[in-house]
Amino acid sequence: MMAKPRVSALDLVEAARRDITEVTVEEALAASASGEAVIVDIRDIRELQREGRIPGSVHCPRGMLEFWIDPQSPYFKPVFGEAKRFIFHCAVDWRSALSTQTAQAMGLSPVAHLKGGFEAWKAAGAPVEALPEHSRKTQ
Repeated sequence: MMAKPRVSALDLVEAARRDITEVTVEEALAASASGEAVIVDIRDIRELQREGRIPGSVHCPRGMLEFWIDPQSPYFKPVFGEAKRFIFHCAVDWRSALSTQTAQAMGLSPVAHLKGGFEAWKAAGAPVEALPEHSRKTQ
């Protein structure tokens, strides 16, 4: 018999949502267009290849998030050292809620996550672009 988790994934997501800032598609569009924010896509590369991405977004696989954010890590990515607001998103918004909470706990600030994720972005008619062909082959 499989043991039941003490805390469900949904419980963790709901707790994260209480601890983080959520932004709407309209707010994310405005923040990105003004240059004030970096939109961080934490979806798996296969999701980007299949569905496209938000133009100008930075792809950070969720499994590398902590390492890319931490300046002491050999995997640190300079984009996370910029004086910008970081808006995380995934497909729906569960993974990005957890990722935003983690980034916030690590001291990255200001951070937020896109309410409704990429699905909400597409439903709002916001721009989507295909992944460049070279990225499709190398990742």
